[in-house]
Amino acid sequence: MTDKQTPSTPETDFSASRRHMILGATAMATAAGLGLSGTASAAMDHNHMHAIPAGRQKIIDSTLDCVKAGQACIQHCIDMFKMKDTSMAECADTVQEMLATCTAMSQMASYDSKHLKEFASLCIKVCKDCKKSCDIHADTHAACKACAESCADCIKSCKAYIA
Repeated sequence: MTDKQTPSTPETDFSASRRHMILGATAMATAAGLGLSGTASAAMDHNHMHAIPAGRQKIIDSTLDCVKAGQACIQHCIDMFKMKDTSMAECADTVQEMLATCTAMSQMASYDSKHLKEFASLCIKVCKDCKKSCDIHADTHAACKACAESCADCIKSCKAYIA
C-alpha cells in the first residue's frame, strides 16, 4: 500500500495531528525568533476580546439569569402537572414567553443590535408578566420565587439601559 491508500486509524490520525501541532509550534517559534516588526507584529499582538460596555453586560447577565431561573421554574411546573396539579399553568405560560424573550435579548445585547432599546422595552413588559405570575407562587415554591427575583433584576437592568 502507498501512503495515499493507507486507511485512517487512530494512530495515523494522531500522527497527522501531531505533525500539524509541531509545524504550528515551529512556525510560532520561528516568528518569535525573527522578532517580527511592523504590522505583522501588531496583528499577532492584537487581542480580539473587546470589552462589552457595562450596561449591555448587565443586560446579558440578568437575562441569562432569568433563563436559568425560568428553566428551573418550568421544570417545577412540569413536575406539578405530572401530579395532576394545573394551578401553575399561567405561570408556565408566562415563563415560556420570558425564556424566549430573555434568550433573544441576551443575544441582541451581545452583538449590540440597533434595536436593543426597543427590545428592552418589550423585555420589561414580558418580565413584568412573568414576575406577576411567579409572585403568586413565590411563598410556596422556591423556583417561582427565584424566577420572580431574576425577572425583577432583569427589569432593572433593562430600565437602566434605556435611561
